[in-house]
Amino acid sequence: MIEVIEQDENMMQIKATGTLTHADYEQVLIPQLEELIKKHGKARILFAMDEGFHGWEPSAMWDDAKFGVKHRSDFEKCAVVGGPKWIEWATRLGSLLITAECKTFPANELQQAQSWIKAPIEAKKT
Repeated sequence: MIEVIEQDENMMQIKATGTLTHADYEQVLIPQLEELIKKHGKARILFAMDEGFHGWEPSAMWDDAKFGVKHRSDFEKCAVVGGPKWIEWATRLGSLLITAECKTFPANELQQAQSWIKAPIEAKKT
């Protein structure tokens, strides 16, 4: 299940519980993210998984991948909090497909993730 916990300007915080489904993406996440992107141009997303998070149904994984590719330039920052150990690896892989700055945080660092997602983007050093 996906639940929008907070939405402020171009930032959305989401809580994931159990196994995410196609319906979670189709009815909750995608419409709200598309509206956020339409309104602000670029979005910031904080994706927090609670201890009951089990992953994605294959159709939900496909929804996630399609949306990410379609909107690969529409995100500024993505923070991923908690979840199984493989989530950090999957986040690194997924970050190669989008232009956003992505970062993972342990479950006990939700406040740090919230601060990071809201902070201005640091200029890249060349």
